[in-house]
Amino acid sequence: MTGFSNTVFYAVLMLVAGLGIPVMAALNSGLGIRLNSPVLATTILFAVGGLLVLGYLLISSGVPSFNPSAPIPIYYYFGGIFVIFYILSISWVAPKFGVGNAVAFVLLGQLVSMTIIDHFSLLGALHQPISIQRIAGLLLMVAGVFLTVRRF
Repeated sequence: MTGFSNTVFYAVLMLVAGLGIPVMAALNSGLGIRLNSPVLATTILFAVGGLLVLGYLLISSGVPSFNPSAPIPIYYYFGGIFVIFYILSISWVAPKFGVGNAVAFVLLGQLVSMTIIDHFSLLGALHQPISIQRIAGLLLMVAGVFLTVRRF
């Protein structure tokens, strides 16, 4: 693939992944309501997801060998903490606040976080300095979130 087609493919893939987040939030919060436990719903979500990704790993790669070429800093393993926090919080908040409202604020948080991570090249991210254009985009996003979630 060319650079442009890679960019388009990655953008579409991430768009589809983004489309799935509110669906997952609605499904898991609904499961949490029916089970009377957002924590149990989240446990089930991770069990199903874990089995699926394990199956995909075994089909696509076989049993991998764990032989890192260099020591891996412990904080690289903490991503699961953030995923669990997200799933638990959205499963608990979405039924009370609305899936759209919850996801809108999650998206705003993601944009602020990614701007900081990119600007400082944290965690090995590519350096993308904060610019006037990025700040304007964030401010427009803040306005968009509040216009979207506001109940007139």
